[in-house]
Amino acid sequence: MSSITLIGTGNMARAIGTLAVAGGNTVEVMGRDQSKAADLAKALGGGATTGKWGAVPAGDIVITALLADGVVPVVTEYGDALAGKVIVDISNPFNATFDGLAHSEETSIAQEVAKVAPAGASVVKGFNTIFRNVLEKGRPSVFIAGDNAQAKTDVAAFIESLGLRPLDAGGLKMAHWLEGMGLVTVSLANNGVGHWDFALGVDEFTG
Repeated sequence: MSSITLIGTGNMARAIGTLAVAGGNTVEVMGRDQSKAADLAKALGGGATTGKWGAVPAGDIVITALLADGVVPVVTEYGDALAGKVIVDISNPFNATFDGLAHSEETSIAQEVAKVAPAGASVVKGFNTIFRNVLEKGRPSVFIAGDNAQAKTDVAAFIESLGLRPLDAGGLKMAHWLEGMGLVTVSLANNGVGHWDFALGVDEFTG
């Protein structure tokens, strides 16, 4: 099983943390508000612990369960505390009208994180195409992207421990397109599907 640290105390941190504990993983929670972090760790149970904001995370896999505009600043703030860690960015940088990405160029939050991450850290994009409510009651596929093969292998093993299916979309530059898939998912919810109880996946056809 994996050891993970959740940076963030919101709904996605709670959803992923719940699955992580149920899957037998070691979980640490970090939040700017120490009381909120402690409350979430207590709610998760399973021996989940609370770490001090800015300290070296106990987990080998660090999930930044933050809004898009907070991810790069927090990784910068943590600095060398993240050296040697696998950083998983789950965010979506949507524009104000939810019909485009906030980027003015072909990049992604994960790619921007890689620019400020300390030496030895690896960045993986994942979980951004999945609604929180689906994580709470479904078993969706999880698309991931990253440049470090071992980091993706470790994240894939963690995803499998949650009872979910990891799907490797390629190198970190594919994170931009995964964020686009996140946007498509929201648009489908608001249009053709008409609700939020679904997830994108892959159907394989053989023979």
